[in-house]
Amino acid sequence: YIYAFLVSIVLFSVGGMFAIYEGYEKIKHPHEIEHWYWPVGVLVFAIIAESFSFRTAIKESNPLRGDHSWTEFVRRAKAPELPVVLLEDLGALVGLILALGGVGIALLTGDGVWDGIGTVCIGVLLVLIALVLAAETKSLLLGESAGTDEVHKIETAIVDGDTVTRVIHMRTLHLGPEELLVAAKIAVRHDDTATEIATAIDAAEARIRQAVPIARVIYLEPDIYSETEAAKGPDPSATPGGPAQHPTGH
Repeated sequence: YIYAFLVSIVLFSVGGMFAIYEGYEKIKHPHEIEHWYWPVGVLVFAIIAESFSFRTAIKESNPLRGDHSWTEFVRRAKAPELPVVLLEDLGALVGLILALGGVGIALLTGDGVWDGIGTVCIGVLLVLIALVLAAETKSLLLGESAGTDEVHKIETAIVDGDTVTRVIHMRTLHLGPEELLVAAKIAVRHDDTATEIATAIDAAEARIRQAVPIARVIYLEPDIYSETEAAKGPDPSATPGGPAQHPTGH
């Protein structure tokens, strides 16, 4: 998470801001492009190579993306490397097309200003991508809850219908891409012994880890569910045995 955040900062400062500065200098002091075949050839080759890289990133991301849109995948992904690579490859490909367009128009018109305009557009694109990456990785750094599917699996795994009768409330937190913390208050029967409750908690933890292998840190607190307290409605500072809260959160 930290390194992904640093990538966004470097992309913003070194990549985006430097490209905007270079574009400004080209617009302010335009010059004719010499030996046009070199920049055009390099850009065409780079576009082809970057297309293969982008295609590989898409293939690697599709199994994890599932039925989610690409926007949802970037926003919800807990492992930052694939969204970072996807956005960087997309930005690089679009940037190369913008560069080729700027060079092409500059060659056709004989006005080097268009080369500078293309460079500024690349800088703006890099800044926008860096801002998106920074926002997403900042959220991961601060702590994101588990996805909806994982929450449902955890809730189903906790309740056995015998000793553990329901989840009163639960919180989840990603400590890393492959490490999830689960903290839950669970309802047990009032006449269960301490030994029975301890055995049920151990069994629930085993079921959780089997259902969601990345759930490595688990804290389960037994309590007695109260219909009277539940009837009062949700309360963030719920008393013991109170109503169920939202199942996820930071």
